[in-house]
Amino acid sequence: MKNETSPVAAIQGRGHAGSKGGSGDLPDATATPANLSKPATNHTVSKDTRRRVITASFIGNFVEWFDYAVYGYLAGIISTVFFPASDRQTALLATFGVFAVSFFVRPLGGFIWGHIGDRLGRKQALSLSIVLMSVATFCIALIPGYNTIGVMAPVLLLLVRIVQGFSAAGKYAGASAFLVEYAPANRRGLYAAVVPASTAAGLLLGSLLAALLSSVLSAEQLGEWGWRLPFLLAAPMGLIGRYIRTKLEDTPAFREMAAKETEVKAPAFAMFKTYRKQLIIATGAVLLNAVGFYVILSYMPTYLSEELHFGAAESFLATTIALLSYIGFIFLTGIASDRFGRKRMLITASVLFVVLTVPAFMLLDTGNFLVIVLVQILLGGMLTLNDGTLPSFLAELFPTRVRYSGFAVSFNLSNALFGGTAPFMATLLIGLTHNQLAPGWYLVAASIVSLIAVLFAVETSKKPLQQD
Repeated sequence: MKNETSPVAAIQGRGHAGSKGGSGDLPDATATPANLSKPATNHTVSKDTRRRVITASFIGNFVEWFDYAVYGYLAGIISTVFFPASDRQTALLATFGVFAVSFFVRPLGGFIWGHIGDRLGRKQALSLSIVLMSVATFCIALIPGYNTIGVMAPVLLLLVRIVQGFSAAGKYAGASAFLVEYAPANRRGLYAAVVPASTAAGLLLGSLLAALLSSVLSAEQLGEWGWRLPFLLAAPMGLIGRYIRTKLEDTPAFREMAAKETEVKAPAFAMFKTYRKQLIIATGAVLLNAVGFYVILSYMPTYLSEELHFGAAESFLATTIALLSYIGFIFLTGIASDRFGRKRMLITASVLFVVLTVPAFMLLDTGNFLVIVLVQILLGGMLTLNDGTLPSFLAELFPTRVRYSGFAVSFNLSNALFGGTAPFMATLLIGLTHNQLAPGWYLVAASIVSLIAVLFAVETSKKPLQQD
């Protein structure tokens, strides 16, 4: 990018021009009672506080996706460690099946974390979920393999993945709500883009570590102990949860709601009773994100190596290059969504995926490394139009008193049904249809559903955050 300023610095430097003291916390001068049920919070927030909020949210979300990246990129190795190696495809399906099952607990986690976040505060839910995820990820490194303890190996792996899935249900929604409620009114899209950027950064480090381990260790070393090393790194990352809990205040929007005592005792019940339409729209809008993210950024190295018989090192390198470009694009998308609106960006993303996904997968089969890299950059760039917009869109869709619940339930429900199952479904569809384009068609179907959902949404970017 031409601007060499770091994304965090760029975010901090973009205050709301119309705010008192440049803090950016007052509503737009153009806001009217028609689009605002109660005035937006006017707490002043220092640049130092915003810097700490951005950093903590970034690192807190980073650890989750670092784990998922390592698990996805080393799926071939993990399948031989935890499952019988007599049938490679069955072992690989079982590995992705464990990956998928851990997602089924996410809707339950969404309800619980949403309740904590809307009742006790954003920082309480976010900090606790980060600590729980870090501990569970660390435990994966300690589980003996199938050859040592037999069937207990995959059972323990499944249990730990379920704990991870439960804790993960609170982090993406929590970090997004945290950032959006701290952001200047006209920069919510840019601030919220930190969350998918941290996701991609976690995937990037996972990709780099997997590639490094694959290149410096023998297959025997990697299978015996090398694959465990990345999971050990989760322990120190969990300290960010304590930092959030002890060093940061809760968001101005939540503090204002708590001061007015307008919070509800059962946010989930209030969400289903009053905001059913928003919940349906949100769940549908997340579908493209859920399937696209895991197919393009998590499953792709396995697809290139297992289905197209590309070299493992080349597959990792192609994905790494695509992730670097993705991180740059994601902040541009956040800025664009602040300028052009959330709805327009989400519709554009869905249409592009409907039109270009299958041709892109056709090009992957050429076997040309440069073509594969360019295709992955294209798919990743298209995905940022959705990923970079979705966190602010979902946070703005619900009022403060049910924002955490609405975000967490819709995001985790869609990810549980379609996101976590995406690698499994992609592998299964290829096996059933004997068609290597099956993952592309699956992604097209998800894009159509998301497009329909977003068409029923109202634009949220130009309005102050709802309070009631």
